[in-house]
Amino acid sequence: MLKIAHHPIYKHPLPEGHRFPMLKYELLPEQLLYEGTCSEANFFKPKIPECEHILRVHTQAYYQDLKQLTLDKRAARKIGFPLSKALIKREIIIADGTIKASEFALNHGVAMNIAGGTHHAYTNRGEAFCLLNDQAIGARYLQKLGLAKSILIVDLDVHQGNGTAEIFHDDDSVFTFSMHGKANYPFKKETSDLDIALETNTKDEEYLIILKKTLPKLIQQQQPDFIYYLCGVDIIASDKLGKLALSIEGCKARDRFVLETCKLNRIPVMCSMGGGYSPEIKTIVEAHANTFRLAQELFF
Repeated sequence: MLKIAHHPIYKHPLPEGHRFPMLKYELLPEQLLYEGTCSEANFFKPKIPECEHILRVHTQAYYQDLKQLTLDKRAARKIGFPLSKALIKREIIIADGTIKASEFALNHGVAMNIAGGTHHAYTNRGEAFCLLNDQAIGARYLQKLGLAKSILIVDLDVHQGNGTAEIFHDDDSVFTFSMHGKANYPFKKETSDLDIALETNTKDEEYLIILKKTLPKLIQQQQPDFIYYLCGVDIIASDKLGKLALSIEGCKARDRFVLETCKLNRIPVMCSMGGGYSPEIKTIVEAHANTFRLAQELFF
């Protein structure tokens, strides 16, 4: 059975002007239930994880500043959200969603987190709406418990996974692959193990050709026993924060190829949703829903 991390706190209300990015966390599970792609049995509710799991990735000083709301003003501004106890709790629970979904993926081949993909969070700071790096936390959790040794992070959000690159910069056991918009944030990028920076207005055909040449080769070279997939839908042409030009169909073809490749190679894959900022919420929800539809179709 497809297992999906979802918690009511994912849709925590923010002050006016910050609410739109959160709407998809409420509407996406509703859509999946309405159309019959999922039932209530598919969803599980993550909780507060042990702090040791988070501290394998983030510094104690940074984590304490988050929990106590004592970040200095400059550091808080970089995050972009007004900080609150409720927001910090939300981020911590999202991390647990990825931890538990990672275990489900080991058992079922694939598992999802409605939220997550917080790849701009560094070891000691947050940026761009990312406070804690959920997939990095999941990766270190699996390794600590001996559930995975060699991990591949496939980051196909339109923005480079700069925080993830920094976290695993000196860690040969986790290979970071980021394919992103060259002209997109972050403007000063970190160095992933493999970065592919795409030109503005890259469309379906070019994007898919590059991905299909790259991912199988990476898997052959790295021989990972677990894959984290960051499947942001901010690569589509209508996205307000993206500068690529894929169609919704092209985005779905991307997801199909990644998931099929994982299944073909018998590598468990855990998916975090990442970004999506098109002007119409229905576009965002539809693009994200495709990922869940494909997971059900291909694995179950």
